[in-house]
Amino acid sequence: MIDPSHRARELFLDDSNYYGCAETTYVVLAELFSLPDPEDSAPAMPLNGGVAYSGGACGAITGAALAVGRLAARCLPDHFEAKKESRRIIQELMAEFHKEHGAITCSELIHYDLLAPGQHDAFLESGIWRDVCMRQIEFAVACTRRLVKEAPWAAGVFPPPST
Repeated sequence: MIDPSHRARELFLDDSNYYGCAETTYVVLAELFSLPDPEDSAPAMPLNGGVAYSGGACGAITGAALAVGRLAARCLPDHFEAKKESRRIIQELMAEFHKEHGAITCSELIHYDLLAPGQHDAFLESGIWRDVCMRQIEFAVACTRRLVKEAPWAAGVFPPPST
């Protein structure tokens, strides 16, 4: 099994900035959960920067939400139960994320307005994404992984440790 933190760093810290926060979180969790086409980050592309750079919910949270929703839909045949369970996990993630980082919105976390002229470039040049955003991605991945492991309906997602 991949080390999720290493995988997240590998994807996110690349100087090409190919994967944003939401994409990185989504891809790493899709790989961990063995979802189909885990390398396809397309569903998460517009979520970076708090949904289309709007400063809304952190992309690490929204990327996790996409992965958890797909997983719940795969594991729970009842659509309404899958929605309920995926919301429950993401609500817990948001609460723990807020406790750890003091906010859940991108604008409050990075203190840049990514839609303002020159601000996205300034954000990239500042390097804050390499530290602050990276910690938030790692936290979201680790927390989501733990919350899914604790969910009875997801028992088959992670194989038991080999002896």
